[in-house]
This record gives sequence, structure tokens and C-alpha cells, in this order.
Amino acid sequence: MEDKHPHIGSSFDDFLAEQGILEQVNARALKRVIAWQISQAMESRNLTKTEMSERMGTSRTAVDRLLDPANGSVTLLTLEKAASAVGKRLRIELVDG
Repeated sequence: MEDKHPHIGSSFDDFLAEQGILEQVNARALKRVIAWQISQAMESRNLTKTEMSERMGTSRTAVDRLLDPANGSVTLLTLEKAASAVGKRLRIELVDG
């Protein structure tokens, strides 16, 4: 007979969904990953924020917002420009939930 651990229940995702914040938490996590990836790409190409803003055709403040993991107001167009500025391509896809 299989013993069940008394403290194992639903997943963390289930908990977040029950709290009504799963989508918000996932969106914030995704933004953190994208900001980190762009930052790493900038570092590998020795790009400063000023150089990045020039390549993107935007302000240094916009680059700061882009790299701020807590700022979720970045548009797809900004992400496209950032990806292009570091020699990357942005890919977004829908996956089954």
C-alpha cells in the first residue's frame, strides 16, 4: 500500500489560482526573465543603456523601464525593438494551459 505524505496537497499554481493571482504572478515572472535575457544580451555585446536606447530609437528612460523586472507596462513593440537591438528575435506563442 502506498503511504501518502500528510503535508502534500495541491500545487503552488493551484494555490495561486485559488488566490486569484496566478496570471499576475506568471506575467511578473515572465517580465523578470525577459528583462534578465535582454540585460545578459546587452552585457555580452558590451552595450550600455545609452547605446541600447540609440539602437532602439528611444530614450534611456524607456530602456530603464524595459530592464526593470517590476515594470509590467512594456509593449510588444518595445520588446521587438530591444530584441532587434541585441541581434535577437522576439518569439511569442500560445500554449495549452
